[in-house]
Amino acid sequence: MEDTTGGPPPSRKAKPERLITGVPRLDFITKGGLLKGNAYSILGPPGSGKTVLANQIAFNHVQNGGRALYVTLLSESHARMLGNLEGMTFFNRSVIPGKLHYISGYRELEQEGLKGLLELVRQAAQDHQASLLIIDGMDAAKEFARSELSFKRFLQSLQTFVGILGATVLLLSPHHEGEVHPESTAVDGVFELSLWLSGPRAVRELVALKFRGSDSLLGKHEVEISERGVVIHPRTEVQFSNPQESGQEDRIRMSFGIPRLDESLHGGLLSGSTTMLLGSPGTGKTLLGLHFLLQGAREGQPGTYFGFYETPPRLIEKAAGVGMPDLQKYVDNGLIELQWQPPLEHNLDALAERLLERLQERKAKRLRLFIDSVAGFRSATVYPQRMGRFFSALSHQLRMMDVTALYSEETPLLSPGVDSPHPEEAAYVENIILLRYVELRSQLYRLLSIMKMRESLYDSGIREFSISEKGISVADTFTSVESLLTGHARVTGTADAKAQAPRKKKASSGKKAPKPPLRGKSRQGRS
Repeated sequence: MEDTTGGPPPSRKAKPERLITGVPRLDFITKGGLLKGNAYSILGPPGSGKTVLANQIAFNHVQNGGRALYVTLLSESHARMLGNLEGMTFFNRSVIPGKLHYISGYRELEQEGLKGLLELVRQAAQDHQASLLIIDGMDAAKEFARSELSFKRFLQSLQTFVGILGATVLLLSPHHEGEVHPESTAVDGVFELSLWLSGPRAVRELVALKFRGSDSLLGKHEVEISERGVVIHPRTEVQFSNPQESGQEDRIRMSFGIPRLDESLHGGLLSGSTTMLLGSPGTGKTLLGLHFLLQGAREGQPGTYFGFYETPPRLIEKAAGVGMPDLQKYVDNGLIELQWQPPLEHNLDALAERLLERLQERKAKRLRLFIDSVAGFRSATVYPQRMGRFFSALSHQLRMMDVTALYSEETPLLSPGVDSPHPEEAAYVENIILLRYVELRSQLYRLLSIMKMRESLYDSGIREFSISEKGISVADTFTSVESLLTGHARVTGTADAKAQAPRKKKASSGKKAPKPPLRGKSRQGRS
């Protein structure tokens, strides 16, 4: 619309410049990095990663053309600190002292107080033209302040001159629960690191308590320290809090390659859906999931196995013993990928990132995924109440990637009735296939039934599911047996009457009379 007022057109406010930290996913949490010229406080107890984080930001900053000044107020020597960092991938000694300069301000602080420290930092920042200033050990500076007010004046003076210089400031302080830090009110942002024990497990976390001038991802995010330095894993349910409404691909049927099962599914699972294989140990969940991947490979569709309990050689050997010897061939040619997570301490969100990044790297359409099992993710969380939201976000992201996913989940080995150990799971999957044992005439049978299938017709009959050296087969439904899902089936109707009817005596042949057959008939239902 044309401006008729005669005045200048309204100007849009320029977006503030960002300092990219280069710390994995910290810039994601801050929606683009730190704001240049702002001051930030990094708090945390000893061992939480403050010094590693600050140095990592400094090395990444100078690699991108900046200049950094690192001031220590601690008794630890620079040589010892740098020696602890040398094994990390971000460390580069060649930038010291040209682009990254280390000085100690402890002597000036001890002899001249905050005024002497301020003068030292001002002069050094100007001499080195620092665009990033880090002061490590703000608790020492606080001890030399006559009052909290004088300490705040020191912070104000510090921010005034670095603002003129255009530098971004990081102030590092040790922190203990319940402790109040005066600098938190004077700075533009506060990052708190924590280190605590969940049983025998040590947990590191980061939370952005304050971040002026920009939005940020709130809440706690898990942190790990490795040879890469500090790596942050934002909560999965927050990373994907604004998902797309639907995927892009036209949906097709994804078959298991097991005739009666595919008939029950009216051709197979819909692509882009998530399915729960629910069953007690030994009912065949892993083999059924591998069969799903194998059938996809035979049709030219790539597949990924993401498991926690069985190594790839063991899986290949197991599959070969039950009629799936060609699994090895498709693993060798790369159409099926077996990703095994060793039984170590995992971070829940790190596992999700690893899985999603690998699926994206494959850049494949119609990709099949089998997660064996949900319990592997559950054992990695320190907040069990997160699991419903976590899997809801993960499942939705898989749908957006047009990944057809199967999750295996265990039920108790021997229990009456059918109860999911985690009822919330039914909400984030479209389909549920139940595998279980049933006792009949002192024999154990495997049964398969489709309990839920959204957006599709399906056969609701309960079928016998068998595993042999020839492969997996699914038989007809049981029509002459009731109470199957209780695990204590009983024969009914004609078959029961025949079994109990008096028989004519015959000469004994030493052979037992055969069991009455279980007759089958299919029936259909709608979800």
